Amino acid sequence: MKRRDIIAAAGVGLAATALVGCKEKDQSVAGGPAAEQQKFNWKMVTSWPKNFPGVGVGAENFARLVTEMSGGRLTVKVYAAGELVPALEVFDAVSRGTAELGHGAPYYWKGKVPAAQFFCALPFGPNAAEMNAWLHHGGGIQLWEEAYKPFGILPLACGNTGVQTAGWFNKEIKSVNDFRGLKMRTPGLGGEVLTKMGGTVVNMPAGEIFTALQTGAIDATEWIGPYNDLALGLHKAAKYYYTPGWQEPSVQFELDINLKAWETLPADLQAIVRAAARAVNGDMLDDYNARNMEAMEQLKSEGVDVRRLPDDVLARLKEVAGEVVESSANADPVAKKVWEQQKAYLKRLYDYAESNEKDIYTIRG
Repeated sequence: MKRRDIIAAAGVGLAATALVGCKEKDQSVAGGPAAEQQKFNWKMVTSWPKNFPGVGVGAENFARLVTEMSGGRLTVKVYAAGELVPALEVFDAVSRGTAELGHGAPYYWKGKVPAAQFFCALPFGPNAAEMNAWLHHGGGIQLWEEAYKPFGILPLACGNTGVQTAGWFNKEIKSVNDFRGLKMRTPGLGGEVLTKMGGTVVNMPAGEIFTALQTGAIDATEWIGPYNDLALGLHKAAKYYYTPGWQEPSVQFELDINLKAWETLPADLQAIVRAAARAVNGDMLDDYNARNMEAMEQLKSEGVDVRRLPDDVLARLKEVAGEVVESSANADPVAKKVWEQQKAYLKRLYDYAESNEKDIYTIRG
């Protein structure tokens, strides 16, 4: 009996040891203690000046959230425009693997990915709420991923400005003829509209805009809105501030992730990256809504001449914008696929807004 008891006890002990070993192995695979020892240090390049209000701070907030939520297992070092790569080369840097992450505006790389601008800003198009609805619940994200996959990049929505302004001008806009010969910094499809109106588009990053406007290298510029425009001091370099932001009813910013680097992350860290991007996507819009109001009040108090574009000018801009969007979509098969799906979904969103939300804005006055 004693011999049998000893053998049984030994068997239980061996089984327990084996079970502990299996648990340790399972924890290592599933993100337990062994997996927690693996740390990742990533670089993120951006299109913004260092700690720039709104967009720049949003990128910094993303890096902080990822570090905090991962307990330091994934840290992100943020590089401002020009520190590691130029502002307009973020997409290429992430595609090459120079940096694991990038933060910028999709229409900056429309020359490489024509469809990109359809995920950013459409003249007279969706506001931030409508763009986010399409991206996250209308199939937009899937199309975005498809468009960027050949470049080895996974895109995530990571911030939005809300409705922008039409921009700063050193000449009055009284009629559509005033766009002829106008040299203006404005990107994306809005820039193509300006070109068709007889103007000249000059692309440049944020850090160069003030000097170009002040010296007359450009006649006008749109940047983002009162919050960021005040930070750049554009009111000191131009006479007139025009609204509304017909060219950019919202601008969707993106987090670019190098796909090879992404695939090295365990599932829980991938989830953290997605959650941080989604959090910044909402928080940045909240920030712009609050700060734009305050900044516009300050600009008016300092005597800035804020004007609304004439109705006939806006009507012509809308007409030309429709032609430009269709033409741009038809020029590229991927862009055409995106636009056809997006257009159908936005039509449904607009119909709902027309029958419900529009009345609220009208009645509340």
